[in-house]
This record gives sequence, C-alpha cells and structure tokens, in this order.
Amino acid sequence: MSRPTIAGVARAAGVSVASVSRVLNGLPATEEMAERVRRAVDQLGYVPDSRARSLKVGRTFQLTLAVADVGNPVYVTMMRAVEEVVSAAGYRLVVTTTGPDVVDEVALVRGMARGYADGLVISPLRVDDDLIKSIQECDVPVVVAGNVPAKAGVDTVRANSPKGMTLAVEHLVARGRRRIAFLNGPADTVPGEARAKGFADALRAHKLQPAAQVEAVDFTFAAGRAAAPQLLTSQFDAVIAANDLLAVGLMHELAAAGLDVPKDVALVGMDDSELAEQCFPPLTSVNLGSAERGRRAAELLLARIEDGERSPRRIIVQPSLSVRRST
Repeated sequence: MSRPTIAGVARAAGVSVASVSRVLNGLPATEEMAERVRRAVDQLGYVPDSRARSLKVGRTFQLTLAVADVGNPVYVTMMRAVEEVVSAAGYRLVVTTTGPDVVDEVALVRGMARGYADGLVISPLRVDDDLIKSIQECDVPVVVAGNVPAKAGVDTVRANSPKGMTLAVEHLVARGRRRIAFLNGPADTVPGEARAKGFADALRAHKLQPAAQVEAVDFTFAAGRAAAPQLLTSQFDAVIAANDLLAVGLMHELAAAGLDVPKDVALVGMDDSELAEQCFPPLTSVNLGSAERGRRAAELLLARIEDGERSPRRIIVQPSLSVRRST
C-alpha cells in the first residue's frame, strides 16, 4: 500500500496542494478550508515528511537541551518546561548529557555544526574561555541557562543563587540557629562558586562565622553521603546544602549518626526539586526557578532563531523559599 501524499490530501479535501501546505505549516487559512484539510489528513492517515520539510525551509525543527546530569531532578524540571515551549512552536526536543567536564561541553557546542538541530540550550556546570568562544562561533543559536560574563554577548538565563542563600540563612537565623554549616559541591563549578559566595556574604550580614564548610566531589546524593563524615567532625545546629541531592544524602547520614532533623540539626537544600517533598522529613529548600529558567531560555532561543541580529538578553530569575519540616 502506497504512502498517502500531500497531493492525495488535496484531492480528498477538494483544495489545491498549496492550500494543504498552508494549513499543515500553520499559515493563515479559512476555518472551512482548514477543517477540510484536517478531515482529509485523518481519513488518509497522512503524515508530513519531516525530512522534506527540513530541506525545504532549511531547518530540522529539532532543538537540543544539554545538561550536566539528566538524572538530577532540577534538570528534569527544566527539561519539561523547555519541551512545553518548543513543542508548542512545532519543534522536537532532544536532551543530552555533557557531564561535569568543560571539554565535553565544548565538544557538544562545536558538534552543532553537523546540523542535527536548529538551536541549543546549554546549562554548563563549568565555564571557561574555550566554551564561551565555541558558543560565540556556533553555527546555530545558543542560549545559556547559567552564568557567563556579560562581555560574552550571548543570551543567558540564570538563577540568583546569592539571594537564595540569603533567604536560607535568614530563615535559619529566625529559627534561632547560629552555628550554620555549608555543604557545597565542587567550588570550581558555576553553582558551587555562586553559592559559596552567597553563603559567606549572608553569614557576614548577620555577623556570623561558618560552623564548617565542606566540599563534596559533585552534586549527587552519593556525594552528600560521602562528605558527611567530614562535616560531622564539627559542631553545628544547621546545614545548608548546595542542592537537594546533597541535602538528602546528608540527611541519611545525620540519621545514621543519631541526629534528629530538625531537632538537633536544621537542614536546608537548594533547587526545591520534587525530591524535597518526597524525603522524610520533607526538606526546606530554596526554589531557584528551574521551570521558569527553562521556559525563559526556550523563549529566548526561539526568538534568536527568528531574529539572529537582536541584542543579547540576560535574564535573572529570582528565588523563593519553600519551608518544610526539616527546619
């Protein structure tokens, strides 16, 4: 049985091939014509040839989202938001993992020259001059969901991690906690650097010294558990973790050490992912707007695809605090 064609749809609908093409591509058409075309498409089981469409308009109608770890709940939330925006605009979304090394991020950006996507949203864990240069020279539009220098001249959407840390510290101080420790991920990463600075500034504003500062090997649950013994050598009544995965990993080790959360130790995470509500006790966490960052990044990418000459935009998404039983 031969595959239905656009000409067959036109005959069944009693309209021209050009009219069918207009309806299928979302161009202006009368409601009566659009309904006839849709009815014929359903009747014949016609599926547009995306390869032919791509060749005709010079686009793949495919976009890429690159994150460090697709298993991290915050990236899952971001992915859903990006997919919702781009699918409404007629694009498919491909999600890929870069890992923690900047060399792999650079390789991915340079690989966009192969033409398998019309644009890229990348959330880099580490940023260096090579990555910035590869983004500036990329053959397709790139939006960074993260922090790069303004002089880079690229569209960016980032969280306000320092303000988020201020919210966390103010909340703990209001709860009567004074010996506040910090469990960070690698400090040479974009989030690690921003959150460490925010923690130091927030404590200084309250004339407090850190009870302890420990750097985990990465931002995972396992890393949070592994870093706990080093933290447990200190005296503290509260801990802020650089993300929810680290916080929940630490929570397990605090329980194993016989410490009650929040009676003995108040615990705050960052990202306010689904995990924060699923753990026990539920985790107080700073919401850094991962869904909003994904949505805004997708909108910037679509705008850049349509107008490559527009001035770069830098958007900062403000945080909020979700208070739960861990504090």
